[in-house]
Amino acid sequence: MENLLLEFQLKIARIPLAIQRYLIDQIDLNNRLIAIKGARGAGKTTLLLQLAKLHLPLSSSLYVSLDHIYFFENKLYDLAKQFSQFGGTHLLLDEVHKYPNWSREIKLIYDNFPELHVIFTSSSMLEIYKAESDLSRRAVTYDLKELSFREFIAFETQQRIQRYSFSEILERHNEIAADLIKKIKPLPLFDKYLKTGVYPYYKENETLYLQKLQNTINLIIEIDINAVEDLHYETLVKLKKLLISVASSAPFTPNITKLSEKVGVSRNMLVQSIKILERAGLVNELYKDTSGIGILTKPEKLYLNNTNLMYALAKENTNIGNVRETFFLNQFKGLHEINRSETADFVIDKTFTFEIGGKNKTRKQIADTENAYIAKDGIEIGFGNIIPVWLFGFMY
Repeated sequence: MENLLLEFQLKIARIPLAIQRYLIDQIDLNNRLIAIKGARGAGKTTLLLQLAKLHLPLSSSLYVSLDHIYFFENKLYDLAKQFSQFGGTHLLLDEVHKYPNWSREIKLIYDNFPELHVIFTSSSMLEIYKAESDLSRRAVTYDLKELSFREFIAFETQQRIQRYSFSEILERHNEIAADLIKKIKPLPLFDKYLKTGVYPYYKENETLYLQKLQNTINLIIEIDINAVEDLHYETLVKLKKLLISVASSAPFTPNITKLSEKVGVSRNMLVQSIKILERAGLVNELYKDTSGIGILTKPEKLYLNNTNLMYALAKENTNIGNVRETFFLNQFKGLHEINRSETADFVIDKTFTFEIGGKNKTRKQIADTENAYIAKDGIEIGFGNIIPVWLFGFMY
């Protein structure tokens, strides 16, 4: 354990604090068991270390990744027991899905060491509430989304710009945009964000970023999904084909029968595969109404989770209309209820209708709809019910 403590202190010394993810202020550290879910590359490890450096007693805290060689010969439970006996109070566990029987041992740690607080991260593929041991009534779960456009701007310009709520943007978008364009040039930044700015690791090597993102997609499918679903290799290959089909199309309205033939799986397996890909953080499903959605309910529309995935998979075949809608859906997902609109593209919280388009988009489609707006690309500032689409990247 001494080596683990030393490694932790070295990591803490090196972790930067200049840029912090939105979730760091939302986590209630009074809870004894906290789960942080998020797709590969979303920044879970950095978030854990920043939490420790900013808010936890370092002398009684320990961070360890569960793919560490320490666990080749040692059990997690035994580490927690020893750590607790030596006065440990906060145990931070990264990559729990790489450790066999992780949920059973975390449950035992929670039950047997009441003085110990545990924070753990997992791939979004793993469903904590369906884990083999019941963690649902013990763990408080947070979802870490990918970088918002606001957070990307912080990475690019080192400017910490405040968040704006959805209601603030609706009511004050002209004033907010006017203030922001004094500080930044939103349009070129937005274009870069859509192509290469969604995952924090883009800063490591921007030239090779999309190639690295392709590798990440392969790891999610071949390791994360396969570890949980135990699928045949042929099925994993078909999941990749499905992703490319979605990436290279206009906003994708799935014909399940035709798509199942194209991908080479049964209808039921295809619908299940879509839901697997959504849990893995690779696609977003869109429905007219989220009530009554079952395991075999097909989505009305299907999008990749974010725009960077589109450019990594479809390359020059990326559809700009699909890019805009994918961004809009991604920024709202998990923050507000978002559904397919009968008259336009999206409806938010069953009240506000949105049509997404380029700078030449007219109001014709929403002319007779109440509480209707156009989220327009290619403009710095809007007026009336026309709002720059990039401004919705400031909600988290």
